[in-house]
Amino acid sequence: MTANHDDDDDLIHELGLARQGIALVKMEGRVFLRFDGSVAEAGLVVPYALVPAQGVLAKPSKWRKLEREARAQLIGERSNERALRELHDSVRAFVVEMIEECDEFGLRAMDFLHTLADLQTSEPAGVVFDRIRQRLGHAVERQREEQHAERTRQSINLAEYPASFDVARRLPRKFIALLGPTNSGKTHKAMEALAKAGSGVYLAPLRLLALENYERLLEVTQHGKPLAVSLVTGEERRIAEGATHVASTVEMLDTRTPVDVAVIDEIQMLADRDRGAAWTAAVCGAPARTVYLVGAPEARRAIEALAERLECPLEVHVLKRKGPLAMEPSAVRKVKNLRPGDALIAFSRRDVLMWRDMVAEQGHSVATVYGNLSPEVRRAQAQRFRDGSADIVVGTDAIAMGLNMPIARIVMTSTVKFNGYEEEEIPAALARQIAGRAGRYGIHEEGLVAGMDPETHEVMRSLLKEKPTPLNTSGFSVAPTLEHLHRIAAVTGETSLAKLLKRFIHNIDVPDGFFYPRITEDQKDRAEWLDTLPLTVAEKFTMSLVPVATKVMALQSAWEHWAVSLSKKRVTRLKPDEHMLHYMTLQEVEDTCRMYSAYAWLGYRLPEYFPDVELAQQLSREASERVDSMLQDQNASARRRQPRRQR
Repeated sequence: MTANHDDDDDLIHELGLARQGIALVKMEGRVFLRFDGSVAEAGLVVPYALVPAQGVLAKPSKWRKLEREARAQLIGERSNERALRELHDSVRAFVVEMIEECDEFGLRAMDFLHTLADLQTSEPAGVVFDRIRQRLGHAVERQREEQHAERTRQSINLAEYPASFDVARRLPRKFIALLGPTNSGKTHKAMEALAKAGSGVYLAPLRLLALENYERLLEVTQHGKPLAVSLVTGEERRIAEGATHVASTVEMLDTRTPVDVAVIDEIQMLADRDRGAAWTAAVCGAPARTVYLVGAPEARRAIEALAERLECPLEVHVLKRKGPLAMEPSAVRKVKNLRPGDALIAFSRRDVLMWRDMVAEQGHSVATVYGNLSPEVRRAQAQRFRDGSADIVVGTDAIAMGLNMPIARIVMTSTVKFNGYEEEEIPAALARQIAGRAGRYGIHEEGLVAGMDPETHEVMRSLLKEKPTPLNTSGFSVAPTLEHLHRIAAVTGETSLAKLLKRFIHNIDVPDGFFYPRITEDQKDRAEWLDTLPLTVAEKFTMSLVPVATKVMALQSAWEHWAVSLSKKRVTRLKPDEHMLHYMTLQEVEDTCRMYSAYAWLGYRLPEYFPDVELAQQLSREASERVDSMLQDQNASARRRQPRRQR
């Protein structure tokens, strides 16, 4: 608003400022001059009302104290012909700049330039210009984002995902679903069909399961000769010459080599938040004439939906458990009430080791199984239970998948598990899978289930009565491949892995939502850090997938070191210390074992920079043996201690 002081009005009149388009304004705690005018350029007439560079005269409090003559002198100095011309020229240059910029991006210049007259502010013209430039920058970025989003949508259509598996698409495939609870013989039936086939692949959720079924296939003979079988996991390759059969982890599926039979185990993992995409890829891409889908009954509707979408005929066989499963009448209550053949289940490494010590102090020999252990250690510990060297096995729900042990009774210490975000009650499906490990067919007449305390006992009773929730029949996870990312990069020019993954998640075309894009939180977090390094998209993508626990400081540090070395094109060699393992805690040896496995994983994918794959595997085996030895020593030590008093 114009200052109300009568002297100011007189001054403006006397100095003839109004005729020149100059106003004296008091606003935002300032007294200033504003020059009005217009610029004609490229057919546009752009009016402006702006403050020149020296247009701010004083704060109101100081202005009031100035004599009339001093005010007139200051106004005269700041509103001369030169000041008017400089502002007009700067506005003209800015208008030309904006017209050219807007023409380049197909935008309307007046959508931005109209504010030169409309913006009521005491800030100098240069600041106003910068604000408008910033607005234009945001508009260009929005437009570019929309263009890139549209180009991404056009480049990848997830409805066409199955067609990306060329060999599977051309084969006349048939699905056979073998669905049933644990101990229903479904995997055995599928493996029999695989063993009889001329060629085939077994796809496992775990390295341990791949290893067990690899050894199972090695014992098979066809036409008087043993099967030629290869083992392929992320961290290990045992390639047999002329192999007809392969045991593999599901992520390592070879989609290019056709076979007679494929067995996809634990098919209900389609619904897994982090790994479900590997099962989607296996169902869509397994290049086998007959594909066995083995898993829990709640996967049936999902399998039927997939078979229909892929236009593959489907047979469904629902198997029943071979022996009964029953709840014990009451909770176990005390450690001394445990008996040989029991499997005690806890949900963290710390709790497993605590219960292991308590059980051992009762004089029992204990086998220990939890997720942090390598497959070799888990198998060695399970074997101790199988051959009777250990009376009781104490483990996490790692027991629920794969390990075949003669468990008579499952005893739950808790029904609450950390899901990666918070503590929550385990789902009924997991409760059933764990409980189902009790009562191995051919060894025990029935399987028994109990809680260690009354509350856990009753929760397990309720969970086992709960009706299984069927898997969803759409929204099947699809993870980005390097080909996907290169396709997005080609149409957008983007090289940031984090942005490419974001585009994959938010911009690709998902017409009916049957297939849906997914990435893990780990990969998203890693991508942002990897983008700070001079790596190719392919290198960043590979590093984002290294199977290493980022929450373990030593493993995270190793991963970061490998990424930095790769960015500098340095070869990373392993330099083992023969005595190092003997000075480590159990946790440190476990982590060392996992670190060597992760190096081997990288070595198979980037051998030029991580060449010590065989050494890594050897060191991993040595660390596994050390872990197994330490577990046995700790078990023996606990057994020598006096029993704790039972509460």
